Amino acid sequence: MPRMPSWVTSARAETLEDVAFVSGAALATLHHVVGRGDVPHALLRARLALRAAEACVVLSGRPERAGDLRDAVHFLRPGDQPGPAGAVYLHWLRAVARPISVKALHKALPEFTPEQIAVWLDAGQGSPVGRAARVLVAVLADHPRNEDAALILANAALAQSLGWKYVLPLLGVGLKHRDLRAQGEDLHVACHKALISSIRAALPVAIDLTRRTDHLRAVTPKLRAKRAGDAVALFLTRDALSPSIALAELMSDRAARRLCDRLVALGAVRELTGRDTFRLYGV
Repeated sequence: MPRMPSWVTSARAETLEDVAFVSGAALATLHHVVGRGDVPHALLRARLALRAAEACVVLSGRPERAGDLRDAVHFLRPGDQPGPAGAVYLHWLRAVARPISVKALHKALPEFTPEQIAVWLDAGQGSPVGRAARVLVAVLADHPRNEDAALILANAALAQSLGWKYVLPLLGVGLKHRDLRAQGEDLHVACHKALISSIRAALPVAIDLTRRTDHLRAVTPKLRAKRAGDAVALFLTRDALSPSIALAELMSDRAARRLCDRLVALGAVRELTGRDTFRLYGV
């Protein structure tokens, strides 16, 4: 697995030219990861979507953090509403779930028309980071308080410019509220710095998830529950799941809980909440 060069992690670049050079090296490293077949890409995107959603919630001044967001979304049943913070998380999850297109982004952000989304994406020209910054400015100019939509579309523009098929949540984590109100060179510098820090954090996540999913696949033949393979397939794509909800169509509630306990015992998944009830499990 490619790792960030040490000179990138130790760089103290401040000028636009310097931070652009360093962020370019970071993006080049990540690009190799994006192209690897052994990386669980859907799971990585979902895990990074949680981080991006948490950052957006912090920017909005709300108190919810990652555990609250997981609870707000992964215990939803048909017809339930997630609340404001959970809605932000759902936006990110939907944005990373499908290949980038105006139609897919509209499903992630249904409050905006496809025509609006297409105009915003066309606002970005030039280098990948420059295009993302211009999209960010364009969305916030029309909707100053909709940081999550602006960051989702900026990440979509970045991914398109780099030739990636899916949105990979990078911009957002590392950006401060004042950065989103910056213009011109100041905004470009802030975006480059945010990319450096977010990619530095994302690469160890990719390495860890690749190792963990390899182990999960290795222990799958030991599972005796019917449709255990289908359950494992869900674990390979979702950040977290509730056995009584996410696995309800595959097996009984009791069988789902026993399967999750078995996977925990095998070291293949983790219980994420630390609670005795209303538990969530993930790789």
